[in-house]
Amino acid sequence: MSKSALGKAHREGISLLELFAMFPDEATATKWFEDIFWSEGRKCGKCQSKKTSTVKSGKPMPYWCTNCRSYFSVRTGTAIARSNVPLRKWAIAIYLCLTSLKSVSSMKLHRDLGVSQPTAWFMLHRIREAWSGESEDTFSGPIEVDETYVGGKRSNMSKSKRSELEGRGAVGKTAVVGAKDRATKQVRAKVVECTDKPTLQSFVLGLAEMDAVVYTDDATAYKGLPREHEAVKHSVGEYVRMMAHTNGVESFWSMLKRAHKGTFHKISPKHLNRYVQEFAGKHNVRELGTLNQMRDTVLRLVGRNLLRIDLIADNGLSSMARSQ
Repeated sequence: MSKSALGKAHREGISLLELFAMFPDEATATKWFEDIFWSEGRKCGKCQSKKTSTVKSGKPMPYWCTNCRSYFSVRTGTAIARSNVPLRKWAIAIYLCLTSLKSVSSMKLHRDLGVSQPTAWFMLHRIREAWSGESEDTFSGPIEVDETYVGGKRSNMSKSKRSELEGRGAVGKTAVVGAKDRATKQVRAKVVECTDKPTLQSFVLGLAEMDAVVYTDDATAYKGLPREHEAVKHSVGEYVRMMAHTNGVESFWSMLKRAHKGTFHKISPKHLNRYVQEFAGKHNVRELGTLNQMRDTVLRLVGRNLLRIDLIADNGLSSMARSQ
């Protein structure tokens, strides 16, 4: 294996040359996915039965389930079902997504893999399905909680567009709330409709255990939080007071916004939460070696399903991409 990156001496990385040696053809990639999905033996992706058999010349469905009487493949019952993209390209896409700190754009993936840009865009959103859904794990703390706003800078907008916005600062942007547990270094984040008291305190109470200490800024929405709580007064230039600060979660925002500005350039409110979950998910496995990160991501694809029609369906949020 290649030497680990600076700053993470315990991590075991994989070079591109090693990656291509791991997946010289489609057969090796297929076996890799099967070994991960079926570590305890092959089973049907539809009914989970192990009463299966191999079908002669059964491409693209090489297996038969005698329980539900249907054909299936290693893709069945995962977020990459019904995809015609070779599994070798899926493995490379997962590697590129994980090892690129600021992620990878659909334009770059389309060039690197030799697929169309719409296909690359859909592939990346399917990979993001691995990190979708809220974890039920709670934080014991100390916990840092903060909000950020994603959207275009007014200085980059046309005069007519600026005139449509009322108010100052975060008006016209999308709010994201996040928390970091200092003990485990785990992060949770999600897009929220607003940053009022019920929304932010509900987010905190869903994460923080009863005896957890919570650190925030001095936003009024956190006043009266039913947890041990300390706030730093950003409004008067105070950012650290003894153990009270939100520097950890703000570092997470910094990476998200660098990706927005440097990799994606524009993200629509409609899909923003998918990008937020990608960065939270990757942050939470960053202590693992690259190969283990890839395996973890692949395992999380099981039981997921994302159709293009559902991805592009109206979810009540604007599909107009916003630059940073």
